[in-house]
Formats: sequence, structure tokens, C-alpha cells
Amino acid sequence: MKCYEGAILSVNGNNDVFHYLVEDGGKIIYVGNTLPEQYSGAETVKLGKSALIPAFVDSHQHFASFSTFQAGLNVMEASSNAEISEMIRQFAARSKKKTLICFGASPYSVREGRLISRTELDAVCPDKEIMVVKYDGHACIVNTKLLNKMNDKVKGLRGYHPDTGEMNQEAFFTFSDYISGSLSLIELFSNMMDAVDFMARHGIGMVHTVSGVGFAMNLDITLEKIFAKSLQNGFQLRVFPQPMNIKVAAKRKLPRIGGCFESALDGCFGSHDAAMREPYIDEEGGRGVLYYSDEKVTEFCKAANRAGLQIEMHAIGDKAFDQATKALKAALDDYPRKDHRHGIIHDCLPTEDGIRICKEYGILMPVQSAFINWKQEPNEYLESIMGKDRCDRLNPIKTFRDNGIVVSFGSDAPCTSPDPIVWIDKAVNNDNAAEAISVQDALRMCTYNGCFTTFDENKRGSLEVGKVADMVILSANPYVIPAEQLKDTKVEKLILAGKEYKSAKRPVMKAILDGVTSKSKEY
Repeated sequence: MKCYEGAILSVNGNNDVFHYLVEDGGKIIYVGNTLPEQYSGAETVKLGKSALIPAFVDSHQHFASFSTFQAGLNVMEASSNAEISEMIRQFAARSKKKTLICFGASPYSVREGRLISRTELDAVCPDKEIMVVKYDGHACIVNTKLLNKMNDKVKGLRGYHPDTGEMNQEAFFTFSDYISGSLSLIELFSNMMDAVDFMARHGIGMVHTVSGVGFAMNLDITLEKIFAKSLQNGFQLRVFPQPMNIKVAAKRKLPRIGGCFESALDGCFGSHDAAMREPYIDEEGGRGVLYYSDEKVTEFCKAANRAGLQIEMHAIGDKAFDQATKALKAALDDYPRKDHRHGIIHDCLPTEDGIRICKEYGILMPVQSAFINWKQEPNEYLESIMGKDRCDRLNPIKTFRDNGIVVSFGSDAPCTSPDPIVWIDKAVNNDNAAEAISVQDALRMCTYNGCFTTFDENKRGSLEVGKVADMVILSANPYVIPAEQLKDTKVEKLILAGKEYKSAKRPVMKAILDGVTSKSKEY
């Protein structure tokens, strides 16, 4: 039994702040402002200036991809392509692998104002295959060695640009599938352990992962389910299979389906393939790309909804958002369900009609507040391709909340690093003041609402009696510090089921065996 004394931010229905919380056997047994006599002998943790909150939830992440890229080279902080080239040269020299993965290149955060090219990659890495994935996860640049290996498979596909080495749309997905297939399952499992430890350091105790990124027979989906069941430190994983085929979920007894990749309805702004109702205004122009017809998306939603599955789909542009909302509406009109918890991911440029549908039909929104004035895709760039009016309508989190829509925050990792402190800071200190929200709302979107999204709210997500003691100690109370200091708040400790977080690292084969034989239904 352990008693925590200090600022207890419960994130219950009233956002109550209490002075005491008592945990025993991994469950919360008391929360209140006076300590009952029967708990007076419990070991006491005095929080001082720190605060106790529910553990964070990352409600949208590509866990297998994040685990893979986290083990590669991250070039997001580079300020020039010359710096990226030198980083790659050193990375290639020290790596024993034949195929290298880098992540985070952006034309908008480097001095040259363009993506690194195939020629530049060849100059520093001619002898190993290398794929540099763009920051948004929707495009890549490859060197000549990798291009020659894949050329027969990708030439003629949409998004094929051999002159610069940039691949997007279908060509990018083909290269991504190849990279995924080059990894051993043992290596991927080990990388997943490292990724969980990384997220735990940022106070995350649960991740919603979208899976199905090119492994033969969707082995990554199966592996993530096994990985989720193998965890023995209280960390929670909820798996969404991305293929638009409900049999993939049914075969694995998963209650949910959707995400990005195959269930993405469009691309992203930076690659000009987010589907738009009005054209982009720069020289490249166009209206982006809808990957599927309205009929196909509606058919998928109807089938999944009738099968009792929870549905999520990626929609960035306003045209894709409309497609998603209309398809979900059609599915629920076809087969009404009272508590479906279907969701639309990202929701960067929503429409009034779409928001009205989400409000009426209870459609959830796992969004990324980290996209607000994102270094890799800054406001100045977005305004240059879309115009000020559309930019002012991006990521309207307060509007969603005011319409009673359940919003949860996620990283979309590896696109942004899984760091909930950033999510809170960006949402509260929004450059668009009209869409800024309170700290209380932001914390709820990082905790309780994430649990609600996957039907976990009765066990986790708030500090209430009877719930699992999944908690984080923050270095300061976010409710009382000045808003400009939120970004400096640190995660001091992650506590899962009442115990201080223990590393996920252990022998891979033993972990796989435990996952295969586990009877746990939490995945």
C-alpha cells in the first residue's frame, strides 16, 4: 500500500484536484482531501511541487514504423542537407547493415529549401541501400543502389521520380514494403522493446498502434498483438490493423480496424496529396489525391460496422474529411450502433458539414496537436500552398471540443516524437488563439479521452477508486504554472499498476513465447 500526498489531478468528470491518493495491489483504493485512519500507516510519497496525473495515452501511432525508425537515423533536427549528408556518411560507416533507414527529412526546415537528392545520397552512401523517409511518412528519397534493386517494381507507379530519387504515393508504399520485409522479426521485436522504454520516459503508458505496413501476410499485425500480450511491466498496446479488409481483424480476433496506409483516404499537405475541395495555390497546384472512390470507402465502412468493428480512417484534407464523415454516416444509417466509437484520424482541415456529422453520430477524433506550427511543416509554408483562410481553419481543436466531439491526442510517430508535454503546450499555447484550449482540456485529451477511444475508460485514464494505478509524476502542477512554462514540465516517473516502470528489454525469444501463450485480452 502506498499513499501519494500533494496535487492529485484526477481528470475525473469534474477535473477535481485532491490531496491524497492511496494505491494497493495495483489499484486505486482511495482519493480525497482527508486521509482516512485505515490508511495512515501506508508508505507515503510526498509530491511537494510535483503533481500526480493519469498516465498518458498516445492515441495514434505507427508503432512498428516508429520502432524501426527509432533504431535508425533521425535527421529531423538537421538545419541543412549538407548536415544530413554528413550524418548519413557517419551512420553508414558505423552501421553493419546492408539496408539503412533514415527519417525526418524536410524541405521546409533546411537552408536549401528542398529535399536531399539521390545524387547527394550516392555521394555519401554509394555501397549500401538507403531510404530517407520524409518527415510526414508519405514520401522518401532513395539512393541509386536501392533504386536499381527496386526499379522494375516501381517504374510506372504514381509518385515515381527517379531523377531526384523522391518516391511518393504508390511508389513510396512499395519501397516502404521492401524495407519492412528486410527486417527480421527478432530485430523488430527488440526494436519495439526499445521504443516502449523511450515512450515510458515521456510518461506514456498506453499506445494505439496502426499496423499493416508491408510485411508478408501482415506479420507485423500478428507480431504487435503478440508483443502486446508479452509485456509484463503494465504498458498497454491497442492494435488497429490498417488493411481495408475486415477479415484481417476477424482472423486475429481484433475488435477494431483502420488507420493510415491502406485505410488512408488521402496523403498530406507537404506532398500536395492531401485531398482538397479547392486547389493548392502555389505553382504545383492541384487538388491532391483521394485514394479511393466514395463507393469503396462506404462499402468498407458498412462491412466493418456490421461486423461490430471499431473503425478509424486517415483524413487530412477537407475533401477526404468529407468522404470519411459521409461514409461513416452511411454505415451507421445502414446499421445503427449506440456505442461504436468510430474515429477519423488527423482531421487537419475539417468542414462544417463534417463536424456536424461527427457531433450527431458520435464520431471521435484522434488528432495531433504537435502539428500546430510544426517545424517540419511551418505555418509560413502551409500558408504559401493553401492561403491564409484555410490555414486559419487548420487543427480547430477548440471547435471540436465545443461541438461535444471526443478529441484524443497522439503523436503519429514516427512523424512526430511521442511527447505529451509537447501536445499539451501546442494545444494550450496555440498560435491561433481562437482555437487554444485550457490545460484541463488538454490533459484530458492526453489521458482519459485516449482510454475512452478504445473502451478502456472504466479501467484507466483517470485517478478514481477502482481503476488501475497507471500514473505519472510531473515536475510541476500544470494547472497552476504559467502557460508559457508548460513546455518545461518534465516527467519524473511513470507508474503502471502501482509499480515504477520497469524496462521492457528482455530475451526476445522468451518474450515471444510469453506473448504466444498469454491469455491476456488487452491488446
